[in-house]
Amino acid sequence: MSQASLIPPARLVIASRESALAMWQAEHIRDRLRALYPQTQVSILGMTTQGDQILDVTLSKIGGKGLFVKELETALENGSADIAVHSLKDVPMNLPDGFALPCIGEREDPRDAFVSNKFDNLQSLPEGSVVGTSSLRRESQLRARFPHLKIEPLRGNVQTRLRKLDEGQYAAIILAAAGLKRLGLGERIRAVISSDDSLPAVGQGALGIETRADRADLKAILAPLHHADTAACVLAERAMSRALAGSCQVPLGGFAEVQNGKLRMRGFVATPDGTRLLRAEHMGEIANPEALGDIVAQDLLKQGAGEILAALSL
Repeated sequence: MSQASLIPPARLVIASRESALAMWQAEHIRDRLRALYPQTQVSILGMTTQGDQILDVTLSKIGGKGLFVKELETALENGSADIAVHSLKDVPMNLPDGFALPCIGEREDPRDAFVSNKFDNLQSLPEGSVVGTSSLRRESQLRARFPHLKIEPLRGNVQTRLRKLDEGQYAAIILAAAGLKRLGLGERIRAVISSDDSLPAVGQGALGIETRADRADLKAILAPLHHADTAACVLAERAMSRALAGSCQVPLGGFAEVQNGKLRMRGFVATPDGTRLLRAEHMGEIANPEALGDIVAQDLLKQGAGEILAALSL
């Protein structure tokens, strides 16, 4: 179906978490859709998820990032929403039966950001400084590079994390650069951490739009928002994580980027304390991203990633 022959629906409802960042993302997609289809009434259904409600325990202990998605999928299932907008790094690697991810938006900065009121970068932190992060992926890489630092858990939305830093609970915190930039808080970033030093999370910086699998009509509606290069990168990353049974309980990162018409993909698996960190890198075809993700995963497994993963699942 061509865009010219497309008949847009009278209304579209977007399911979203109610955090400031999630609402920014939903409003961004809403505004894009309104510009494309001015005759369509596009609204947002704000929801509180289980992941938003449980803030005193790390995600890895309460079931992982899928807790941010389930309520939104229920809204899709019962018809109270047509699409759900997610940070892709929050979307489980295996979608439940009956759901699809037909649209992946263009990626924002995928890197991690160093945020501090007193220090310029990780290298300048004195021994024993407390660094806050909610991510085992970040924690393992930090411990590997800076064993003299003290890594403490940090939960809550972006504003809550910044407030805890400002109250002096941490010398520095590590957040996704994309979230800070999208919220207009880019000036809080003291340093962007190179992907060589902190490999991003699978899907970091990219938005995914989820629908029911039987809503083929929505794929054509969303097609102008789909970014093919970002989708290839994210599909490679997600394939790697899926092959490694990646979740919040596993310190792993995967990052693909388009270089000279090819996909460059890097991945790592580590022990939470950072004493063992396995890395792999391969090039592949943009047209077959999931095969590249599988190759990176198999490389890591040959190096012993399976032993690390098995120990973490005990």
